[in-house]
Amino acid sequence: MPEQDQQQLIALAQDVVQRATALGASGARASASRGREVELRLRDGQIEKLQDAQSRSVSVELYVDGRYSSHSTADLSPRGLDAFLREAVALTRALVADPHRRLPDATLRGVPSDLPLRLADPALQGDFDKGAAEALLRVADARLRAEPKVISATSTYSQSSGAWALATSDGFAGSEAHTAAWMGAELTLQDEGDARPEGGDWRGGRRAADLPEPEALAKEAVRRARQRLGAKKGPSQRTQVIVEPQVAGSLIGHLLRPATGAAVQQGRSFLAGKVGQRLFSPQLTLIDDPLLPQGLGSHRFDGEGLAAARLPIIEGGVLRNLYVDTYYGSKAGLRPTTGGPSNRRFALGRGDLAQHIAQARSALLITGWLGGNSDANTGDFSLGCRGHLVRDGELGPPIGEMNVTGNLVRLFAQLSALGDDPYAYSATQTPTLVFEDVQISGA
Repeated sequence: MPEQDQQQLIALAQDVVQRATALGASGARASASRGREVELRLRDGQIEKLQDAQSRSVSVELYVDGRYSSHSTADLSPRGLDAFLREAVALTRALVADPHRRLPDATLRGVPSDLPLRLADPALQGDFDKGAAEALLRVADARLRAEPKVISATSTYSQSSGAWALATSDGFAGSEAHTAAWMGAELTLQDEGDARPEGGDWRGGRRAADLPEPEALAKEAVRRARQRLGAKKGPSQRTQVIVEPQVAGSLIGHLLRPATGAAVQQGRSFLAGKVGQRLFSPQLTLIDDPLLPQGLGSHRFDGEGLAAARLPIIEGGVLRNLYVDTYYGSKAGLRPTTGGPSNRRFALGRGDLAQHIAQARSALLITGWLGGNSDANTGDFSLGCRGHLVRDGELGPPIGEMNVTGNLVRLFAQLSALGDDPYAYSATQTPTLVFEDVQISGA
């Protein structure tokens, strides 16, 4: 989105703040956004979906006589905004006061504008070229449907662009533009009996140049589907577990889901009171980095206007920080850091997935998850999984309908190695993870 449009969004957010304070709000924070999302999908050689959606909206958080509320609208006309804000202020006055609701400390806010994050690609901000997108999908579709056992094949192209701006009643203002383009390929194969193994792959990024070659994308989807042909339930055992990068981020999500001020304050976190303690393997170092150029989770300021900064979450197995916003920081007596994750980066080890498989004498390679859950209060978990048994550095037949069980703190204390192969197509750039002595439940 051009700079002029971003300035218009800033002006709109500032106007909403001024209107809200004129109506009696003692403080206000407003965000204004515009965006466009386009999706084209082929299924079995036919166009199944073409969607072009554009949106614009304003959201406002109001602080009125010690009371707080949040509201949003898509009516951006002056008359519509006046009516919207007048009602919002009146509704806020009817609520119970909350002494912890306030704007962030001004010293924590800011926009490091000199950092070239490059989150928007001009090539994705113009008109959508349906013909070019369909041509890419046709290449992927042909490769998917050439597979002998294919039942159905789907290939998808998506493209988005937009911007948002934030303004507060005590003087903060900033904006950010963003784009993204992705392609996906998925297929279902015929297996023995009623089995219908599926496989797929998605790749993309902030720039048009991040799109994959469609033939390579389809080949990877086929490879992942073939891996599941003939899968059987494996034996129960305690063994080494190797988790491939593409699915390892899910484990990090379970581990850090309770690493928030909200979870701590509400008594829903096994990490409460643990900052500064060594909980995990010394192999584990993880930094939240919102300032990564072209990062999928990058930003210069968060939803409160807190200035973006690299935040160590775990260093050498020691829990260093939690994700803490102003409100729950006040309630829990914690220093605000940021309201949520951005890009998660790891201190890498050595060797890629293939090398770690080759080094394994007896292990389970996990290539996908099949549901399950984890308890944020205790860290106990049970996750369905699929993959391959590994013997003497060689992949065995595919296995499925298995469960990995245990406790997340103990699991990550048993982390013995990380690869040097971080997964590039996620804000959580997890490499290969290797754990020792993990309980696997199967046949």
